[in-house]
Amino acid sequence: MKKLINDPLKVADELLEGLVEAYDGECEKVGTRSIVKKDIPAGKVALLVGGGSGHEPIYHGLVGTNLADGAACGDIFAAPPPDIVLEATKAVERGKGVLYLYGNYAGDVMNFDIGAELAEEEGIEVRTVLIWDDVCSAPHDQKDKRRGIAGLVPIVKMVGAASQTAGSLDELEAAAKKAVLHTRSVGVSMSPGSIPATGKPTFEIDEGLIGLGMGIHGEPGVSEIPMTTADELTPRMLDLVFDDFAADPEIGALGEGDEVLLFVNSLGSTTMMECLICLRRVKRYLGERGVVVHDTIVGPLVTCQEMAGLSFSITKLDDELKGYWEPPCESVCYTKL
Repeated sequence: MKKLINDPLKVADELLEGLVEAYDGECEKVGTRSIVKKDIPAGKVALLVGGGSGHEPIYHGLVGTNLADGAACGDIFAAPPPDIVLEATKAVERGKGVLYLYGNYAGDVMNFDIGAELAEEEGIEVRTVLIWDDVCSAPHDQKDKRRGIAGLVPIVKMVGAASQTAGSLDELEAAAKKAVLHTRSVGVSMSPGSIPATGKPTFEIDEGLIGLGMGIHGEPGVSEIPMTTADELTPRMLDLVFDDFAADPEIGALGEGDEVLLFVNSLGSTTMMECLICLRRVKRYLGERGVVVHDTIVGPLVTCQEMAGLSFSITKLDDELKGYWEPPCESVCYTKL
């Protein structure tokens, strides 16, 4: 794939430099490869996100007003190493501890855990909440094994708002766990993205197939199905989300009168045209079940270079989560007025 870059081995560092510039002075690069807000108040419970680069504008674009305080940035499709996690932790800490919030991938878990141990050796209290919204990656009774995908956007938005008023790390941890529990996603992929350093695809799939439930790096999903129409695929995807809510006693079925946040995400090359065609079918599906859409996000926010595919994320709201959703937020990735 043609990409307008310089040195393929410096892509992660140069994109971070560009991201800092996009914030127009509100954020700064810290250490090797971290981005941090400049105006974190003293005494605030800090929120740190992070993960591999190459999925822009997340995670590192979710640092901002009423969002995350900082992000630890890995190389392309690679977890940030422990030293970068530590530098980011020290940069955001303001005396009340730091909550780590990131996707449930083995490399990220290992490196953030080591980073947390290093931080605690320096007297910084750290808690971790993993995002595991991908319903196709494990059954509901093994939620802790699921991957984190596009549901991270509403989750980080809500937890970012909660962090502005949280009086303790315990309080913020509880809010984050609730936001994760109430958010479920399903994705599909039609063609791969590529690795900038090599130009090689991240996975392979036949031209006439769709990877139902495939992860954002090309991880296996539920099945490979024949290419179909937006109106046929959309309810098939949403059935998986609704079935998962219904099967999980911790959260319960989505039904008449329930309010939700809806996020239709493009994985990179899937166009806004396609997302909107699917969105109209999503709204019809939800309306037929009496589910009320409180707010809608649509667009390429959780990407994998030029990967073709999209995902649907649904957050089941209650009064507490709605309160975290309502405050405005501003960042390169997502802004809510």
